Amino acid sequence: MIVARTPAELQLKPRAVAVGSFDGVHRGHRAVVEATKATGLRPTVITFDPHPRIALGNRVELLTTLERRLELLEELGIEETLVAAFTPELQALAPEEFAEQYLRAIGTEAVVAGEDFRFGRRRSGDLALLERLGVEVVAVPEVPGLSSTAIRAALADGDVVTAAAMLGRPFELDGVVVAGDQRGGTLGYPTANLRLEPDLAVPRYGIYAGAALGHRAAISIGTNPHYGGTERRIEPYLLDFEGDLYGRRLVVELWERLRDEAVFESEPALVGQIARDVEATLRALRPEAPDN
Repeated sequence: MIVARTPAELQLKPRAVAVGSFDGVHRGHRAVVEATKATGLRPTVITFDPHPRIALGNRVELLTTLERRLELLEELGIEETLVAAFTPELQALAPEEFAEQYLRAIGTEAVVAGEDFRFGRRRSGDLALLERLGVEVVAVPEVPGLSSTAIRAALADGDVVTAAAMLGRPFELDGVVVAGDQRGGTLGYPTANLRLEPDLAVPRYGIYAGAALGHRAAISIGTNPHYGGTERRIEPYLLDFEGDLYGRRLVVELWERLRDEAVFESEPALVGQIARDVEATLRALRPEAPDN
């Protein structure tokens, strides 16, 4: 997939363009992408970095990094993506100016979006305006109850199964492995210490079953209360894995919540519980995407 940062980097070609933040690339976004591909025009996405709400000073827990967002869009068949910097200058553009500088400039013939799509200064532009400007509009019905906000709410409850149903795939933790306490190795279960970007969503603290690098994984998310920890740690234990992960990017799927964090009466009791968590991880099922 071609990734551009300015309209000038893309050739002038007949395009169907989907515009939006695409945070999480969930099932609603996927419906928009499929409709974009169905037009027969070159399927293209315009997305924004940083997330518009973050740029406007709001706290947003993102479901995906920009890197993962682009990977997912490519997997869905998007051929070119324009990552527009959500600067004060872009925010100040009237809808007609945005259409001229970002849509017409790359050859947009159709815009594909949800029915409540808004764009331009103070969200004053809509699909009807695009039609008046001579752009074909393909309105995609929303999936009831599906939104990035609803996914974040499920994650806050630790309900990764419901989150996966809305995403169309398991929720992922995407970060870089850094040095940790190295305590897991002394217990017989060496874990990776995953550092995430600070604005990424993290589920409710607890122990989860999932997978990474093709291996099942038992994942601890929290503060390690048994050892009196206060700092959040994300520590996946990859079953049957041997190798050095330090400095590597690691994308960890979360399949199932196993239990809360806990303080144990002794270290052997903790090790016994970890063994049971590993057994539960071996039995866990990867959430499957709904048919629609």
